[in-house]
This record gives sequence, C-alpha cells and structure tokens, in this order.
Amino acid sequence: MPGLIVESVTKQFPTRGEPLTVLREASFRMKAGQNVAIVGPSGSGKSTLLYILGTLDRPTSGSVELDGENPFALDERQLARFRNRNIGFVFQDHHLLPQLSALENVLIPTVADGRPGAVEIQRARDLLDRVGLGDRLEHRPAELSGGERQRVGVARALIRQPKLLLADEPTGNLDRHSAAAVGRLLVDLQLQENAMLVVVTHSSELADLLGQQYELNDGRLLPV
Repeated sequence: MPGLIVESVTKQFPTRGEPLTVLREASFRMKAGQNVAIVGPSGSGKSTLLYILGTLDRPTSGSVELDGENPFALDERQLARFRNRNIGFVFQDHHLLPQLSALENVLIPTVADGRPGAVEIQRARDLLDRVGLGDRLEHRPAELSGGERQRVGVARALIRQPKLLLADEPTGNLDRHSAAAVGRLLVDLQLQENAMLVVVTHSSELADLLGQQYELNDGRLLPV
C-alpha cells in the first residue's frame, strides 16, 4: 500500500531495573497529501516516535513502511540514502550552517549525490521564492530573522521532494505572528507537494491547522 504504515511500534530503553517503555504499540496510517499533528505532554514519547518515523532511531518492536518499503531492513548506507531521498526534516532549531547563504543551505541535502546541478539550484531558488525569500538568496542566517531562518529550513526539507515531511516543534522558537505564518506555510507547501506531513507540537494553534490529531500519553497514541 502506498503511503506510511506504522504498525504496533514499541520503543523501550534499558535501565538498571525494568526497561523504560516510551512507546506502546503505536499505530496509524497516512496517504500522500495527508497531514497529522501529534500532541501530548513533555516526555510522552512524541520526539521518539518522530525519530523512528525519520529512521534516526529503530523501534524495539513493530514496523514502519513507507510506500511498501521497510527502511529498517536496509543496511546503514542504504538507509542513509533512503532517508535523504524520501524524508524531509524541519527542526525547532533551524540548524542552518552560519557560513552558507540561504540558497546554499537549502541545497545541502542534494550534496550527497555530488555537486548540485542546474535543476537542483533552480528548485532551491523556486522554493525560497515560494517561502517569501526570493530576495534573500545570498543572505546568511545571521542576516535573517528567526521566522526567515525557519522558512529556509522548510525549503531545505522540501528540496528532494520527499514523500514524508517531519516537523519537530517547528514553531517553538518563534513569536506568535511568525509561528502562525510558518505553520500555514508548512501546511500549504506540504499540500502543494502532495507529501505526507507529521508535526510534533505543543501548540494548539499549529495542531489545529492539521487534518488529523493524535495524542501521545503514557506511550499510547490515540486519535483526538
């Protein structure tokens, strides 16, 4: 089945006593063009689930499939390639490289395949234009506002046309006005690109922009 299938994902961490269970058989499904918000108190496992969806961590049990492929069956090199081609990340802290321009930062995910070509450079320019930064291509992060830096991060996440876009508190460091603008932009671009979007957030305003909400509490994922 095309899309994202998360089936009975459990994550445990070893301790001196009993294992610490952070996720308890979390399951949900998505198709291209859909978006979901995952809410819940701090420490409930939201970021852990996001890291597993992004293949940055492995589940203790259960399965994750993206368009019929199990990424955790791949070796590390294949997994890195799968992640780079299929998954885009937007972080709370934009993680832009300070010495690079906005355009160069957006192009970073394409460097894995060698020097970016004309097609990649043009897509990066187009994305920056779509996020309202067409006149900031050569600006470095220090010359941009917090909201503008996060817009660059959104453009970077989309440069490889990922099937799955993951956002971890993407508006958490922004003022209310910038947060609202970035939230709407993120959803609008995801819909335009027909990608799937999973957002982890404490913001009810951002969560309300998404088509479906789930709450994580005590490791259990339930629809709101």
